[in-house]
Amino acid sequence: MLREHFEGISDPRQPWKVKHSLIEIIIMVICAVVAECEAWYQVEHYCRTKQTWFRKKLKLKLKNGIPSHDTFERIFSMINPKELEACFFSWVNAVNKQLGEIVSIDGKTLRGSKGIGNKAIHMVSAWANKSRLVLGQVKTDEKSNEVTAIPDLISLLELRGCIVTIDAMGCQKEIAKDIVKAEADYVFGLKGNQSSLHDDVKLYFETETVKAKTVTREKGHGRIETREYLLETEIDWLYQKPKWAGLKAIGAVKSGVWKNDILHEETRYFITSLTDVKKFAEAVRGHWGIENSLHWVLDVAFNEDNCRMRKDNCAENFAVIRHIALNLLKKDDAKMSIKSRRHRCAYDDDYLYNILFASNFKL
Repeated sequence: MLREHFEGISDPRQPWKVKHSLIEIIIMVICAVVAECEAWYQVEHYCRTKQTWFRKKLKLKLKNGIPSHDTFERIFSMINPKELEACFFSWVNAVNKQLGEIVSIDGKTLRGSKGIGNKAIHMVSAWANKSRLVLGQVKTDEKSNEVTAIPDLISLLELRGCIVTIDAMGCQKEIAKDIVKAEADYVFGLKGNQSSLHDDVKLYFETETVKAKTVTREKGHGRIETREYLLETEIDWLYQKPKWAGLKAIGAVKSGVWKNDILHEETRYFITSLTDVKKFAEAVRGHWGIENSLHWVLDVAFNEDNCRMRKDNCAENFAVIRHIALNLLKKDDAKMSIKSRRHRCAYDDDYLYNILFASNFKL
């Protein structure tokens, strides 16, 4: 159960000032965020309304009632984010095995966390495309620091047997080495940050014929899109190959989109430890999951970019709570959007209870 993994968080308060249980506060905030709350005053109002329900259904003692919104904010500004993130990893790893997963790693800026004198927080997250779950996250102060944050995230994940996909910013030799050490495969996007490697791969696909290929076609939203996936495993000619751990192939994706009788074409290039073109195609396609199913959902369903929590550790800790809420909501199979599920949780106690306890990710 979730509470078992979060009970070990160090209480940052002075013992003689403690009136409310820390684990009960965390549980109440999770429930409030699942049920559409996005600010501390909303959390307080929601929890006061549900006080009897908390005691009866969740077995919370609430010896001194519901904290004020100032108390909620003060405690979450003081909680050590590293500890909260470690508890999140422990919870996810205990109930979800990633074997065979396509794990996409990418960053997202919490725009609302930017204030006078402080920069916006940038969170680097890992997304499991098949399980449709957030596996973990680490904070960095700027997008340019993703390169230093990604190894920290990889070290916390159980990646054996997985395929890790990262865009061009994370295409680094040390990151490739870390993934191979974790007994996983990788697919890295190639752009200007690896200019000579990118130019050599680009030239090869422009001048040579590649046999290993697969094609997909999709029609919808007023357009027809064709993608041709190419993979070349005979790359002993590539002088950079020995410098990249596990590098076995180079890849390209040629996309053509017909819209309003106009053809838009694009070619993207990759390096990978995979040798099967179908697995390569699946991994490249899967990488969009972190944008569509995580980042887009956090913006649209959780209003993340407009969240103005900035005090000390609040923004980082609340981002972890949003990820917990999203994982709980994703495990429900109702034919509703995440936003609709949150709204229903706000007024339907039975549905909320089902979200909290019906799956392996139970509270």
